[in-house]
Amino acid sequence: MTDTNTLLVTSTEEGIGKTAITLALAARAREAGHDVGYMKPKGTRLQSAVGKTRDQDPMLARELLDLETEIHEMEPIVYSPTFIQEAIRGREDPDGLRERVTDSAAVCAEGTDLLLVEGSDSLSTGSIVDLTDADIAELLDARVLLVSDYATASDTDEILAAARSLGDRLAGVLFNGITDATVDELADDVVPFLEGEGVPVHGILPRDRSLAGVTVDDLARSLGADVLTGEADTDVHIERFSVGAMSGSSALDRFRRTRDAVVVTGGDRSEVQTAALEASGVKALLLTGGFQPASAVVGRAAERNVPILSVQSDTRTTIDRVEEVLRTGRTRNEATIDRMRELLDDGVDVSDLLSVEL
Repeated sequence: MTDTNTLLVTSTEEGIGKTAITLALAARAREAGHDVGYMKPKGTRLQSAVGKTRDQDPMLARELLDLETEIHEMEPIVYSPTFIQEAIRGREDPDGLRERVTDSAAVCAEGTDLLLVEGSDSLSTGSIVDLTDADIAELLDARVLLVSDYATASDTDEILAAARSLGDRLAGVLFNGITDATVDELADDVVPFLEGEGVPVHGILPRDRSLAGVTVDDLARSLGADVLTGEADTDVHIERFSVGAMSGSSALDRFRRTRDAVVVTGGDRSEVQTAALEASGVKALLLTGGFQPASAVVGRAAERNVPILSVQSDTRTTIDRVEEVLRTGRTRNEATIDRMRELLDDGVDVSDLLSVEL
């Protein structure tokens, strides 16, 4: 495609920091004086922007890296449900799509010596049009960085299978978001095993609270929720949700066992809301059905600095939407990228990974 050094960053699953790592690597190289380009061939993180369905990640890349490349070149394929349905019906031409990707890559790489390509959240995405991340790596003559998490020894099967599927294109694996409880097992047993199987490991990045979950403000914006407590801190992070569908006393027992959670409950369930506000692990309330909470609940939330969000949708629909936001993550901004750069500098030989001088 081009003489530009090209690195594709993919992952074993979604929500494990692929975007932050890609942009942090790009920003680090740019800071060192390299001309850096970015593209995401298959746009999967969709939102409405200027009347079109667009992925947020290229927008952030364009801003952070001060790129002039047009979004449609950075994201040549919008991998939306509509696109998938049309592809299944035979209305998308794989050869034409491949040509579109290579043409856009040439535009994104023009005038650069390093092109960062952000892959999909799954190595299977794109199979229906012969454009998986492995296919794209071959198409663009790119090396591949595989980002993975690790929780139990059984995860090694998936990591090794993913690495083998990428073949000689694999530059190595980077573990991200690793907890203190699993880091020793990973470092002492799994990494030596993988390297013995010919799979290079570039580093182990620790779990960082500032990069985990989403902020309450992120959640509110993603859901279009009203914030009913104007003074409460919405920058606090939440990593899970709990549903308040039981009695007040049962709810309190359950809420006390959770941490960094948003409680989703009906706006008319004052006893559940009150119980949630007594649990230190509850960081926000999300009230459904468009009901206004009792003034006593609002007052207690203000005392505890716990934001209350309100949506019009029913509880079941709201739970599905919250689950999606927490699963995919929305915390993507300059502060996120700066923190990831710090973690990479501390735990990874970035120059070796990028194959550029830093």
